[in-house]
Amino acid sequence: MVAKTDVFHLISGAWKTPAERCFLWMGGFRPSEIIKVIVNQIEPLTEQQIVGICGLQQSTHEAEEALSQGLEALNQSLSDSIVSDSLSPASAQLPPHLSNFMSHMSLALNKLSSLEGFVLQADNLRHQTIHRLNQLLTTRQEARCILAVAEYFHRLQALSSLWLARPRQDG
Repeated sequence: MVAKTDVFHLISGAWKTPAERCFLWMGGFRPSEIIKVIVNQIEPLTEQQIVGICGLQQSTHEAEEALSQGLEALNQSLSDSIVSDSLSPASAQLPPHLSNFMSHMSLALNKLSSLEGFVLQADNLRHQTIHRLNQLLTTRQEARCILAVAEYFHRLQALSSLWLARPRQDG
């Protein structure tokens, strides 16, 4: 719902602390990073669980890369639309170019609206990853995962607090 209201708020992570924003990926966390955070916290793992988690980490990483590349292509395409010759201020003021200007801006708006789709796909990947992890783990291991993830985010927030409270030198 928030993606449709203000996708830029989600992408920028305005509600996050500085350290959390550093790790922000398409409005949230990278699912593959969460797997890295928890993998050492849920031992002992069976061989079948290890294989399943490794496969999940690989497929999740590939999906993240595909989404990142798609977003990069969208950004480049949007940038190309914005810097188009027909959008220069001098030509935009001339009536014959107004329709061309408006068509380029309409195209740019359509491209921009597809940001919502990327955020929704990233959220879906996060949900799928957590769901698949839950299928691979025991209840006790799932509980350890929750604690490990909570501790990870708590440490990021603590790091941000320390960063913001550090002494600063002028100049």
